[in-house]
Amino acid sequence: MTSHPNNSKHKPRRRAAKQTDPLAADSDSMPPRAIATSLDSIEVVPRTPVTARRGYSHDPRTPDGVNEVELSLLGEEERHAAASDLTLDEEQAYLAQADGKRPMSARDKQAIVLLIILYLIQGFPLGLALGSIPFILREHLSYSELAVFSLSGYPYSLKLFWSPIVDSVFFPSIGRRKSWIIPMQLIIGTTMLLISLRAEQLMNNPGEHLYMLSFAFTSLVFFSATQDIAVDGWALTLLSEENLAYASTCQTIGLNTGYLMSYTVFLALNSEDFANKWGIPRLSLSSYLFFCALMSFAVTLWLFFIKEDKESTTEDISIKAVYVTMWEICKLRHVQILLGVHLLAKIGWQASDAATQLKMVEKGLGREDLAITVLIDFPFEIIGGWLAGKWARGDRPLRAWIYAFWPRLILTLVATLVVYYFPAPPISTGFFVGLVILTIFQSFASTIQFGGMSAFHTRISDPVVGGTYMTLLNTFTNLGGTWPRYFVLKGVDYFSVATCEIRDPDLSVSVKAQECVSEHGKAACAKLGGECVTEQDGYYIVSALCIGFGFLTIVLFLIPTARKLQAVPISKWRIYS
Repeated sequence: MTSHPNNSKHKPRRRAAKQTDPLAADSDSMPPRAIATSLDSIEVVPRTPVTARRGYSHDPRTPDGVNEVELSLLGEEERHAAASDLTLDEEQAYLAQADGKRPMSARDKQAIVLLIILYLIQGFPLGLALGSIPFILREHLSYSELAVFSLSGYPYSLKLFWSPIVDSVFFPSIGRRKSWIIPMQLIIGTTMLLISLRAEQLMNNPGEHLYMLSFAFTSLVFFSATQDIAVDGWALTLLSEENLAYASTCQTIGLNTGYLMSYTVFLALNSEDFANKWGIPRLSLSSYLFFCALMSFAVTLWLFFIKEDKESTTEDISIKAVYVTMWEICKLRHVQILLGVHLLAKIGWQASDAATQLKMVEKGLGREDLAITVLIDFPFEIIGGWLAGKWARGDRPLRAWIYAFWPRLILTLVATLVVYYFPAPPISTGFFVGLVILTIFQSFASTIQFGGMSAFHTRISDPVVGGTYMTLLNTFTNLGGTWPRYFVLKGVDYFSVATCEIRDPDLSVSVKAQECVSEHGKAACAKLGGECVTEQDGYYIVSALCIGFGFLTIVLFLIPTARKLQAVPISKWRIYS
């Protein structure tokens, strides 16, 4: 790791006087009679790690940190007087530097576009595996079988275990991050292309191909997670220090856009009712996978023409060393507390995230209506991501994450009540508008929390092992929302009570049924000549348990702990400081 020595050898740069004064010349030869402060002895510790980034070199001959301190000691009139001999553009840049407000450079803007596109590629498979595919399978599978398919999202939450390999093994001629991003995107595109060849056959009878479907999408998510490790590490060096908080904004916009396309947009265009209503061809899963594959190939081709800057460290970090480093990170007391926060933070609304929309579709909400609801919500997610990145730039980077807790928990309770009082179709316009408003508020609170925590991760991560550090934190963030999902879906079936009522003119018999949700469960009862009836829906029990647990953890642990964590100095989060 490159070190940044004290700049005590360098004198602060002064602006030359316009005219030569003999008295001034005499005074220069005399020792100074008074010094207000010694700028040479001031060391400005940045909020983010000092690492070489494009266009922001730290040349000891130009101590920018000293200049910024010197400028901040000048009054408003003195700063304007000092800038009087500059051009208009130079004066604005000079005064902006003095006020600590630098305009975003063109390179940072290009880096933001690149990051958004790279995160977009990740959103495609995640939107399918965690969004649209479970909705399509819901009509054919029970909640317990859906729990099996939900395991396909686990690689995204377990990428920590192979992230040191991604951080350590690379080709210097290609670049530390591009060495992984390029092959992973090629594999993602190829995998999607292969799945598209048999997609319709697998989806027509998912009960028989459940494990094959789960394996296919688990592989797809695994490769996307590997690409994410490299992108997270690259984000730390692509952006300048003062704009690092916008890395979370790029992730929010890119992931949400890709997720939206694979989830809501695809669900709507895949619906036969939507296609017939608007007179357009129905978009099959095979066609959409083929489109995503082409997008992945196109972005990969574009990456060949983008040069990756060399990282500030010249250390050759072995795989073993990175695993040791990861262990050293985990040994930090405040990191352990943060990981615990991540594992508990999302339990309160897990029933809502995993099953609420499935229940609404089960009660008569059309897939195209659901798609329109989330489509309307998309701009608000983008705004939420931008606000989260903006709010995270202050001294309290987790304030947005903290403030969004109570609204999100209350909205989860409201969503559960909406499911309970869901009207029989057709749904009225007023109820649908209320559903849209609820969705907007829920996703806005979720995006604020996601963006705020991602910005906090970017701020505290050590760039020397940036991919591993970011992945460690993001892994536990994702794991907090993934590990309860399997148990929530299993719990819905476990706490549900269903019977198969066989009605005969001479005899009425009720037989206990396994479930009355999937086509398989209904068909099994129909073979006996009965009607499958759900007497107790386990969804409400699971939702009540989650909300109650979430309330207790928010009050007793999460919010008080988050306030303490954001007060920990940045240097305390580093292992190479």
